[in-house]
Amino acid sequence: MKLKPLDDRIVIKQMDAEEKTTGGIILPETAKEKPQIGKIVATGPGKLLDDGKRAKMSVKKKDEVIYAKYIGSDVEIDGEKYVILRESDVLGIVEK
Repeated sequence: MKLKPLDDRIVIKQMDAEEKTTGGIILPETAKEKPQIGKIVATGPGKLLDDGKRAKMSVKKKDEVIYAKYIGSDVEIDGEKYVILRESDVLGIVEK
């Protein structure tokens, strides 16, 4: 199945939640915090402006990004977890 976002929305594949704390304590599923970092797998064409043109997206496919907590819509497709959110909910791009 393919998922194509509309307008200024992006689809992010979430990174896996941490299994252990830095001190080595193994976390149960209920204690794991939703990660705020992920890789963009698809982007929309950009926000439609009043003059009918599209705004250029500032992120692209394969960018690793940090996004706002408790934002977006969680979806599961073919057993994989994704988040769909607006480009403006992205806080930054992780550069390596």
